[in-house]
Amino acid sequence: MIFRSIGEGRPYPAHGRDRTRDWTDVAPRVVRLAELTTTKRTLQLDSLLAEDSTFHGDLFCHVVSWRGQLYLEDGVHRALRAALNGRDAIHARVLDLPD
Repeated sequence: MIFRSIGEGRPYPAHGRDRTRDWTDVAPRVVRLAELTTTKRTLQLDSLLAEDSTFHGDLFCHVVSWRGQLYLEDGVHRALRAALNGRDAIHARVLDLPD
């Protein structure tokens, strides 16, 4: 399995970072794919396979750390693409939410 688990929705409270620019103050770090739980069960293959898949939006995935778990909020396409290219980790902006 690529990810720790496949989730449906965001189990953590709202954090107010709804736009890409809201994440710019969160420094990216390396995160192992096997530690991530996704918040989306499906993806659009045309987005995954597009040559310019990182043209719009942030270059880094957005991850929320809550109650000891890492949730992949945005960037499942990038994470899956990394796995398909043989990588087991990605650079992501990790937002730590209090319990």
